[in-house]
Amino acid sequence: MEAETLEASTRDIISWFDRVSTNAGVVQRETLRRIIELNHGVEYLKKWLGDIDVKEMDECEIESLYTSLVPLVSHADLEPYIQRIADGNTSPILTQHPITTLSLSSGTTEGRQKFVPFTSHSSQTTLQIFRLAAAYRSRVYPTRDGGRILEFIYSSKSFKTKGGLTAGTATTHYYASEEFKIKQEKTKAFTCSPPEVISSGDYKQTTYCHLLLGLFFRDQVEFITSTFAYSVVQAFASFEELWKEICKDIKEGNVSSRITIPKVRKAVLDIVKPNPILASKIEAVCGDLQGSDWYGLIPKLWPNAKYVYSIMTGSMQPYLKKLRHHAGSLPLVSAEYGSTESWIGVNLDPSLPPENVTFTVMPTFSYFEFIPLYRQNQDSSSGSVDFIEDEPVPLSQVKVGQEYEIVLTTFTGLYRYRLGDVVEVSGFHNGTPKLNFICRRKLILAVNIDKNTEKDLQLVVERGSELLSNHRAELVDFTSSAELVRQPGHYVIYWEIKGEVEERVLFECCREMDASFVDHGYVVSRRTNSIGPLELCIVERGTFKKILDHFIGKGAALSQFKTPRCTSDRMLLRILDLCTVKRVRSTAYD
Repeated sequence: MEAETLEASTRDIISWFDRVSTNAGVVQRETLRRIIELNHGVEYLKKWLGDIDVKEMDECEIESLYTSLVPLVSHADLEPYIQRIADGNTSPILTQHPITTLSLSSGTTEGRQKFVPFTSHSSQTTLQIFRLAAAYRSRVYPTRDGGRILEFIYSSKSFKTKGGLTAGTATTHYYASEEFKIKQEKTKAFTCSPPEVISSGDYKQTTYCHLLLGLFFRDQVEFITSTFAYSVVQAFASFEELWKEICKDIKEGNVSSRITIPKVRKAVLDIVKPNPILASKIEAVCGDLQGSDWYGLIPKLWPNAKYVYSIMTGSMQPYLKKLRHHAGSLPLVSAEYGSTESWIGVNLDPSLPPENVTFTVMPTFSYFEFIPLYRQNQDSSSGSVDFIEDEPVPLSQVKVGQEYEIVLTTFTGLYRYRLGDVVEVSGFHNGTPKLNFICRRKLILAVNIDKNTEKDLQLVVERGSELLSNHRAELVDFTSSAELVRQPGHYVIYWEIKGEVEERVLFECCREMDASFVDHGYVVSRRTNSIGPLELCIVERGTFKKILDHFIGKGAALSQFKTPRCTSDRMLLRILDLCTVKRVRSTAYD
C-alpha cells in the first residue's frame, strides 16, 4: 500500500509541474499578482505604487505597472529595510506576513553574510522542490522505500538579532522545520543521523557521527548527499584519517571520546549496537582501499548506494575530480539551483553529468525577470564579463542561447532584486526555460583594466593544475587575491597540494596560469607591465581547513560553506600568508 501511495505522490507532483510549466507565462503573471495582493500596502511597495488598487486590474496590467514603476535593486538597496526588521520594527515594511526569522547568506561570495527574510513560504518551496526532484530522480535511479540516506548536513548556531528575531542559515532553518520531517515521510527515505547530530553546532563531531551512523546502516543506504559537493569531499577526507576509530565504535557499539556533546553522545549510543562482523567487513574494505588511494570508496563501503547527489555547479566544480575519485563508477547527480533568496530551478534530467546539467525554472516560486547581457569582448573562450545590458524581459520572452542576469520578486519581500547570477537559456521544458549556470556576475580579480570572474579563475587553475597529475600530486583547494599594495599590482593564487612537487614543476604551473588568462585587459596590462607577474603561493596542508574554521567561527554552516575563490579579507589573507611555504613568480611575459 505504501509503495502505491509513494507512486501516486510521484505521479501527482510530476503532473502538477507539467501543468504549471506548460502555462509558465500565465502562471508567472498569476504569481506576481499573488505577491502584490499579499503584500499590498507594505511600506516599500507603497513608495513606488502608491495607493493603486490592484484588485481592479488584470494580470497583464499589474505586470506592466509593476515593472515600469518599481526599480531594479541590489541587496544594498534593501539592506536598510531588512535592518529595521532585524532591529525589531514589526510594521509591514517589506511583507504583510510577519517575519520572525532571517536567513544568513554564506558570506563567502561578498565576503560578509547578508540578512535575507525567511518565512514559512521558504520552507514550503524547499519541501516542494525536493519532492519534485526526488520524483524525477526515482524514474532514473529507483530506490527502495524505507531506505536511508547518508546526508552530510549541518546546522549552524542561530542567534537573536537586536529585535529578537532568530537569524541563521537557510539550511539551519529548514532542518529544524516541520517540512524537513514531511520530506522524509513523503519520499520514504530517512536520514541516517538523528536531529541531535545535525544540530550539534560542531561540524567535526557531526561529520564523525554521520560517518559512523552511515556505516552502521551501511546496507540500507540508498544514496549519499550534501548541500554542496565540498561537504562530501571534506567528509571523506576525514574518513581516510578516522576509519579505524569508526570501526572500533561499530565493533563495540560505542562512540569515540572525541564526541563530547552529551545530547549527541546519547542520541548516537541509543542507535549504535555492537556489531563485530560489520566492523570486520568494513576494516577489510578499508585495508584494500588504502592501497588504491581510496578510489571508489563510496560504492565499496555502501554497496546499495545508487548515486551521489549535491550541488556540483559553479564554485563546486573544482571538487568534481576528487568526488569522482571517491564515487568510482557511481553516478554524480547535480542538485537543484537555488540561492538564500529563492529556489530557482530543478534538475529534471538526473542522468546528465554535472558539467552538462540544466535547471528548469519553477514558475510558481517567485516572479522572474531576465536582464539580457551582451559581451563586448566576443572571445568565447573567456568567461569575462564586460557586459552590455538590455531591458529586463519576463520569463515567457527569453531566447535560447542568450545570456541573462536573474531578477527575483519573492513572496518573502524582495522586489525586482538582482541576484547577480549569469545564466544561459539552453532550451525549454514545456513553456518554462531551462538554464545553464554560467557564473556570478561580480568581478573577483581586477587590478587595472582587467576583468576576471570566478569562472575565468577556475579555467586558469584547471589549466595550471593539470601539470600536477603527471607528478602524482593533486590540488586540494585554491583561492586568490589582487595584490595592490606594491606596484605594479598583480594576482596571487594560493594552492594547497597533496603530494610532493619539485619547484621546477611549480614554475611551469605558475607560468601556465599566467598565460591562460585570456581577458584582453589582462593580456595588454601584462605586456605593458602595468600588471606584474602572477604569483603562485603554496600553502601547507590543512590551510583550507583553517579557513573553514574561521568562517564557521563567524556563524557560517558547513552545509553552506563555499571556499572564497578570491579574497580581500585581511584575516583570511593573514592565515594564507602565515601558512605559505613556497612562492614562485611567472615568467610568461618576460
